[in-house]
Amino acid sequence: MGQSIPTNADEFIEQQLDIRIAAIQTAMQADCIALSGPLFNGVDDLLREEVEGLKKRGKKQKQKLVVILTTPGGSVEVTQRIAETLRQHYETIDFIVPNSAFSAGTVLVMSGDAIHMDYYSRLGPIDPQVLNKDGKWVPALGYLEKYKSLVGKAEKGLLTPAEAQLLVDGFDQAELYQYEQARDLSVALLKEWLVKYKFKDWTLTETRKMTVTQAMKEQRAEEIARQLNETERWHTHGRGISRKVLETDLNLRVNDLEADAALHRKIRNYHALLADYMVKRRTRGVIHRQAAYQPFM
Repeated sequence: MGQSIPTNADEFIEQQLDIRIAAIQTAMQADCIALSGPLFNGVDDLLREEVEGLKKRGKKQKQKLVVILTTPGGSVEVTQRIAETLRQHYETIDFIVPNSAFSAGTVLVMSGDAIHMDYYSRLGPIDPQVLNKDGKWVPALGYLEKYKSLVGKAEKGLLTPAEAQLLVDGFDQAELYQYEQARDLSVALLKEWLVKYKFKDWTLTETRKMTVTQAMKEQRAEEIARQLNETERWHTHGRGISRKVLETDLNLRVNDLEADAALHRKIRNYHALLADYMVKRRTRGVIHRQAAYQPFM
């Protein structure tokens, strides 16, 4: 049976999105779902429903899922639930980053068996966002680094009166502890997921062809987590890290989307239409799979 004739522009665009994501599914021989928007509370619930719907819809149960991810980041706890939900239903998970996946989004990408990026794609430092006492989402590492800097100046007797007042009034100890927990969880998850999934088929070193041990995998994951957690190196919460930098500086293997020109074109066409449609609908977030378009925020 063919698709029904659209009765308005929105139906037409959503049909086109379905056609384009179906083409990606066929090319990658996998189920496919797109998540675009912040990773805040409630998004994990929506994603669970759509992933379960995707599994029910398929006549043949595929064991591989491709996630097309674009996100400014968000809560690491939400990220953890999303990753665990995906693994509940699929054995293999690939992440495609057509534009950017920052902060907690970078942590989520590291839970995949493979990461696909082109020259334009960006990941970011693993700086999770935490809800503060004023109800605002703030980057945890920025607050921790500022507090650390002020404490260091205080120990040296270099605080200005304004800085001393900021140190007293501007930092809630309970909030600081929450930020530290979010930071530590981000690092722990990234290390665990890299070893368990991304490095699972890493058996020989590239140059010397030595057998890769569990300890070597854990050491590599530790190095990557440490470097992605260095705020002074990346300077800002939203600093983009390219595929080239990930490979040369962090020694992390990333699949080059441009190596398959036809697939790359399909992904760019899909992402461009989705981004334009989100602007038209004035939505900050959406989860899309074939035959289901779920906006949020």
